[in-house]
Amino acid sequence: MENNILTYLLLTPIVGAILILFMSEEKKSLIRYFGLAISVIAFIISIIVYLDFDRANPEFQFVHSFEWIKSLNIHYNVGIDGISLLMVLLTTFMTPLTFLSSWKGIDKKIKMFTFFMLMLEAGMLGVFISLDIFLFYIFWEAMLIPMYFIIGIWGGRERIYASVKFFIYTMAGSLLMLVAIIWLAVYSSEQLGSFTTSLTELYKVGPTIPHELQRWMFLAFFISFAIKVPLFPLHTWLPDAHVQAPTAGSVILAGVLLKMGTYGLLRFNLPLFPQSAVEYAPIISVFAVIGIIYGALVAMVQTDIKKLVAYSSVSHLGFVVLGIFAMNIEAVQGAVIQMVNHGLSTGALFLMVGMLYERTHTREIADYGGIAKVIPVFATLFLFTSLSSMGLPGLNGFIGEFLILLGSFKSNALDSWWFTIFAATGVIFAAVYLLWMYQRVVFGKLTNDKLKSLTDLNSREIIVLLPIFIFIVWIGIYPSTFLDLTSVSVDQLIRDVSNYTINLLN
Repeated sequence: MENNILTYLLLTPIVGAILILFMSEEKKSLIRYFGLAISVIAFIISIIVYLDFDRANPEFQFVHSFEWIKSLNIHYNVGIDGISLLMVLLTTFMTPLTFLSSWKGIDKKIKMFTFFMLMLEAGMLGVFISLDIFLFYIFWEAMLIPMYFIIGIWGGRERIYASVKFFIYTMAGSLLMLVAIIWLAVYSSEQLGSFTTSLTELYKVGPTIPHELQRWMFLAFFISFAIKVPLFPLHTWLPDAHVQAPTAGSVILAGVLLKMGTYGLLRFNLPLFPQSAVEYAPIISVFAVIGIIYGALVAMVQTDIKKLVAYSSVSHLGFVVLGIFAMNIEAVQGAVIQMVNHGLSTGALFLMVGMLYERTHTREIADYGGIAKVIPVFATLFLFTSLSSMGLPGLNGFIGEFLILLGSFKSNALDSWWFTIFAATGVIFAAVYLLWMYQRVVFGKLTNDKLKSLTDLNSREIIVLLPIFIFIVWIGIYPSTFLDLTSVSVDQLIRDVSNYTINLLN
């Protein structure tokens, strides 16, 4: 079971999605409950993996490998370390909540919606557990298809434009990555004597690639991942996709999909091309800091609540990229935990915006005001979520941002405290745009008569939010539970990079 458990985890949503195709479209309740049950089973399997995971072992665990394409020596090869385990847990945790959140909001083509959501979960899990670079690419591309349909079918008024833009942006970056994968595998075959796409084998060869050649491979991978993050100035697809996507799509997009980009930077760019990572770290960090400030300033002037939250993602993920390229254990640990924090906090914000939209059918900030008097439970939980997103001490966001700023200040790769100074302004700006938005939506006079008949959160909606809030407080008060999970893997990654770049870092 241990050797195959990741395969069982991956197959669970795939098999569930296939079974749904044989169900009658008219049995909406059955389809909803079945999709939710499959996602819960996947979460339970991931918990079993978590409980059996050896935190002291930096190597990949639960490895399951067999020959797939014999002529090219390509294997089905999956496994996890502490970093990927955290991403797997985030994926399986958020998916059941998105099913629950869309119980009333999605009322057409339930069968296809559930099918695409489960296939999307399988694609995301495949990205995080793949130890073969070809297999990784297959899942990376496969994930595009269900997300394209989720936005394009169940999205807003301009859903077709948003879904096409999302698809084209990601596909363009993916083609660059495909060229780099082929280039890397062919070069490695010359060094190893046989063609291979095994990530663990490529880790041995990648850092020895001549620097001029390594630069091009690094940039090809980096651009693909930077689009997915999204890093400024490659972020323009994100606000459209978020605003037009249904609530479930926005939650998964913010909660998990964006982390595939930052995960790719950690899994591929740093260990495969360490010299280029150090060389480009200051330049990339400049773009990360610009993204932090730009995303916050643009969020500040938004009139649409959902677009404001979307631009906040550009700002928050700028912190993650800064932490990754600071390349010390504090900053990278902070980046990994901030990936989880952003998934929880921004996911919760999108859930609550969606709950409000289902009642009012408007996201314009100007249409609100004074709703604290009508729906006090919503107002209280919305404040809690906003405080989490802005990094209030005692809640999850503070831990990640503190570690990133601490690590970037000490970083030899960046070698300048100006990065930390400018990045820290993003924390202040986050408080401005989130609290200002909250003030205009929740407080003030109740001038819109339509808001007087609003109903407060029901039990289903509270059940959706409560697990997220538990982890928001848990990470904020006792982050060691999660930091210990990744510390050995992060330490191994930093040491591997340092071994090849010791002169550059000093």
